[in-house]
Amino acid sequence: MRNTYIIGTRGSDLALWQAEFVKGQLKAILPNAELEIKIISTTGDQILDQSLSKIGDKGLFTGQIEAALLNSEIDLAVHSLKDLQTEQPEGLTIGAVCSRELPNDAFISSNYGSIDELPDGGTVATGSLRRKSQLLSHRPNLRVVDIRGNVPTRLNKFDESDADAMILAFAGLHRLGLDMRVKQLIPFNLMLPAVGQGAVAVEVRSDDQRVLDAVAQIDDQETRTCITAERAFLRRLEGGCQVPIGALATLEDGLLRLDGMVGSLDGSVVYRESIDGDAANADNLGSYLANILIEKGAGKLLEQNRRESELSAGQ
Repeated sequence: MRNTYIIGTRGSDLALWQAEFVKGQLKAILPNAELEIKIISTTGDQILDQSLSKIGDKGLFTGQIEAALLNSEIDLAVHSLKDLQTEQPEGLTIGAVCSRELPNDAFISSNYGSIDELPDGGTVATGSLRRKSQLLSHRPNLRVVDIRGNVPTRLNKFDESDADAMILAFAGLHRLGLDMRVKQLIPFNLMLPAVGQGAVAVEVRSDDQRVLDAVAQIDDQETRTCITAERAFLRRLEGGCQVPIGALATLEDGLLRLDGMVGSLDGSVVYRESIDGDAANADNLGSYLANILIEKGAGKLLEQNRRESELSAGQ
């Protein structure tokens, strides 16, 4: 039997960290296997002068990698789980979800220790509509500016700008040894993370039993259960980069708690609810919470947000 595994990944520092992490996990269980990493450039890596909401949200950071996987150019793909669409392309499946890092967003600033310390009119850089919506809901007197690029690039852009603060995912900063840049681990009551934030996904071909059996050994069941609920929530809302949606599932003693939010682009309206239920029903809990928010008015809000995003993208 073939004993080589080619791992596909983006070429950013964080993506390579994640690929090396998965490679190390697999090496521990397959000591005699030959493991290689292949870098694949994606649309999201190539277009850096436009906001994500303007260039679309379908497979921006995964499309080319998934094509290579389907063409058997690679044996498995490593992604930030939050970059994956809620439905895998036909022929592909998530073979493993690695143990999740803290999913909080992180506040970065040279002069201020937290979001609440920012002065009225202060400027915050972020490329995420979800962060923008929740930030402006909490502090409507702030100004939000767009920033794109991988983690080191965004840090450099921020350092060279006159922005007062920036918000990034804590997991990426931590994995790259950049904890010293974090001034505040933003609490969940203020800002829910993106679906799957902090988790690493291993995508494989659905019919490749050799690879399926291998990666199953590095699957973290608790993380998978949580992201199953979060992704079901997102799937029901049919959301992506163009709409502000956040969710976080936590698991304790078989009881799953799911918090979810949908907000307007300017943060003036935010719908947020939470539910608890049996972890075995994670998928149904996600859909149920989405339905609660839709009934409260989130459905109309999402449609309005999409129209505004489409108009903005056409300008």
